Amino acid sequence: MKNTEISNNNNPEKELILDQTITNVQKPENSKKNTTQNKKVTANNKKLIKSLDELSNEILSDLISKKDCLIKEIKNLETKKNELNSDIESNFKGQSDNIAKRVKGFQEYLTGALQNLSQNVEKLELVSQPIIVKPSPLDEKQKISSKPEVVNVPALSETFKPDEQIIRSCFSTFKDQPDFYAEPWKLRRSLDSLDIELMDDWFFNMGGRGSLESRGSRQKNALISAGLIAILGELYGDQFQTLILASQPERLGEWRRILQDSLGLTRDDFGPNSGIVLFERPEGVIERADRLESNEELPFIIVDAAETSVEIPILQFPLWLAFAGSNNEIYDDLELN
Repeated sequence: MKNTEISNNNNPEKELILDQTITNVQKPENSKKNTTQNKKVTANNKKLIKSLDELSNEILSDLISKKDCLIKEIKNLETKKNELNSDIESNFKGQSDNIAKRVKGFQEYLTGALQNLSQNVEKLELVSQPIIVKPSPLDEKQKISSKPEVVNVPALSETFKPDEQIIRSCFSTFKDQPDFYAEPWKLRRSLDSLDIELMDDWFFNMGGRGSLESRGSRQKNALISAGLIAILGELYGDQFQTLILASQPERLGEWRRILQDSLGLTRDDFGPNSGIVLFERPEGVIERADRLESNEELPFIIVDAAETSVEIPILQFPLWLAFAGSNNEIYDDLELN
C-alpha cells in the first residue's frame, strides 16, 4: 500500500494535465481583457481622427475666406490704380504746358530784374571816398579850432581783404587730393578751378553778399557751399551759423546728406542750436538771422537754386549766397517734386 500511494502521487502525467487545465482557464480571461483594451484604443483613435478632420476643415475654410477677401482687396486696389492713372494722364498733361509757361515767364522776369540790379550796382561808386566833417556853427562861435575829420568807409569788395592770405591758403588746399579723414567742419572733398573762381568772386568782388550762377546740380552747389562754410569756420570759429533755405523737404534732405559727407558732420550738427539749420520758409530764416545778430553772432544764409525769388529782408544781412538756377534746372526740379 505504501508503494502504491507513492507512485500515484509522483505521476508526471497527472501534473501535466493539471497545468494544462489551469492554462486553459486563464486564457479566456486574458483574451477578454485584450479585446476590451483594443476596443478602447480604437474608439480613442476614431475620436482623435474626427477632431483632426474637423480642425483641418475649419482651418481650410478660414484660409479660403481670407483668400477671397484678399482677392477682393486686390481688385479694389487695381481699380483705384487705374482711376489714378487716368486722372494723372488727363490732368497733368493739360497742366504741364501751363506750368512751363508760368515758370518761363517768371524766369524771364527774374532775369530782367537781376540785370537791372546789376546795372544799378555798376553805377554805384564802390571806391571809398573820404568824408569831411565840417565844424558846427557852435564851434565857430566858441572859436575853437578843429581839424576836419576824415572817415574812410571800406568798399564792399574789401570786406575780406585783411583775411585774403587765409582764404587763398584754403583755396590751394581745396585743389589738392581729397582728405577723407579730415577733422569735422573741414572740407573732405576737392574742388576744380571753376569752383575756386566762383568762390574767389564771392569773397573778393561781392564781399560775401551776392548771387552765383548754379553749377547745374544741387550736389555741386552744396559742395561749393561746403567749401565756403569751411573757410568761414577758419575766420569766425563758432561765432557764425549757416542757414539753408529750400522750400521742399526732399531738397533739404539732399543738402543735409551732401554737407554731412563733405564736412564730416553728423545729424547732431543739423539743428536749431547746431552749426547748420535747414528752413522751408524764408520767414524762419529771417527770424533766426535777426536772433543771431542780436546775440552778436554772424548768420550765413544760403538759398537753393530752385527758389525762384529771394526775400528783400535777406539782402540786409552781411553774408548770403543765392544760387541762380537755369530755366531747365528749375523746371526739372519742379517735375521731380
